[in-house]
Amino acid sequence: MSTKIVILIIGVLFVLIALLASKKSSSKLGIPLGILGILMMIYGSYSSEFVNYNSQMEQVSTGKKLKISGPVTAVKVVSPIDKDSVDCRILTMGVYPESHKKDIWAIIRPTDDRYYPQSDHTNTSYKRDGEWQVVTRFGGDKGEAYDLIIYEADSTASSFFSSTIEKWKEADDYPGLKLEEMPAGAKEVERLKIYTRKNCRGVF
Repeated sequence: MSTKIVILIIGVLFVLIALLASKKSSSKLGIPLGILGILMMIYGSYSSEFVNYNSQMEQVSTGKKLKISGPVTAVKVVSPIDKDSVDCRILTMGVYPESHKKDIWAIIRPTDDRYYPQSDHTNTSYKRDGEWQVVTRFGGDKGEAYDLIIYEADSTASSFFSSTIEKWKEADDYPGLKLEEMPAGAKEVERLKIYTRKNCRGVF
């Protein structure tokens, strides 16, 4: 449990003690404890990972959208479109045929020629009713070019991507994957060229 969560819990306890003290007319103790508890709750909540995660999610934007007509026969990106300029954090969206069973992964390849699997809290792209989506993050300079590559992954490849992301998070280091490190069970199905419309270096 992080220090900030502990501070949040202690703040809640102080507020509860202050409320109990006020019922017993012990206002000399209750008021300072209540004020301290509220301040601790504010600090703990607004600096915790939960609030940071929510604030980041609110900043997700979308790129231009491709119009799809007719039946969907393959995994396809709907947004962003090829040669699109996007914000630092976008929602990559697409469609898939009804019979599709494999996981879908969005992977970006910036100018360092490394491969970075993209995920939100679900790791794999969220799939439902023929549509999929995943939060995608870009961290380079304004106008930097990226390959946005969509992969179909079997269970082994999907587990590899998920465990790799977990290791990177634990170490707080995201070195990317070399091409030869990409799992055999991941098959590329589409590739787009994407550009950043602002400076995203150091954002994440």
